Amino acid sequence: MQKKKALFLIFLTAIISGISIFINKYSVSKIEPYTFTFLKNLLVTIFLISIILLSKEYKALSKLNRKQWLCLLIIGLIGGSIPFLLFFKGLSIASAASSGFIHKTLFIFASLFALLLLKEKLSTKILFPTILLLIGNYLILRINNFSFGKGELLILIATVLWAIENVFSKYTLKKISGNIVAFGRMFFGSIFILIFLLFNQQLHLLNQLTKNDFIWIILSSILLLLFVITYYNGLKFVKVSVATSILLLGSPITTFLSYLFSDYQITLSEIIGSLFIISGLILTIKVIELSEMKVKSSPPHIHNEL
Repeated sequence: MQKKKALFLIFLTAIISGISIFINKYSVSKIEPYTFTFLKNLLVTIFLISIILLSKEYKALSKLNRKQWLCLLIIGLIGGSIPFLLFFKGLSIASAASSGFIHKTLFIFASLFALLLLKEKLSTKILFPTILLLIGNYLILRINNFSFGKGELLILIATVLWAIENVFSKYTLKKISGNIVAFGRMFFGSIFILIFLLFNQQLHLLNQLTKNDFIWIILSSILLLLFVITYYNGLKFVKVSVATSILLLGSPITTFLSYLFSDYQITLSEIIGSLFIISGLILTIKVIELSEMKVKSSPPHIHNEL
């Protein structure tokens, strides 16, 4: 039952992600991206502190040892700050389609790191659903000419760091709640981005924000808050490979919202791509379920070998 609830939370995260990407397209076009990211992280940190205090999780927070605080700091560094800075810099150089496709390979890197570091079992049957997911995203993102330059390299590094962060967060979640891990990511991420803004003398850009900008920032912050709460509480009970695969559902959701609320015209390739992604996700979950049923039904000595 707990795992079903966790899967529901991850699917909810994917929906939130799809909506967030749609909203952030407009936000980033109006606001300097580093400033935008810093303020979003800061607001979400404040929201999370309030939630932790209201839910009385502050007792657990106060009992964290030095090693656990260090884990949260690392999550903030490799998940909540450096990759965001690299991603936005890369996005300003590379094409949006190439950047989007590279970022969507997150589930591959995350699955590999989870296999190596967490010993998460990966069935060879997962290969076909993985191919479907990649083809689906390739079709949705309308990649005509894929190139790999400095911008794409920065996007790739950011993606790899996020994959490592997913695995490290999964490890940290063994003894810490999802809300506290989310808090660590956003709190320490905000501090590192603030240091970056101070070092690059960009903090003065905060004074240039308008009331309209703050509306976009607050809206994006609420979506980010919902994202981290649902994702980290779900990741606690779901494999990294499964969780990151489900997040790919965000792509067709963003495309659908673009069609509904703008002059955007959905192409046949995007419809086919969405079907590929949905099929890939269904097959991925089925493969995971079958492999887990096989482990549960195996004799004790075989179970230990697995």
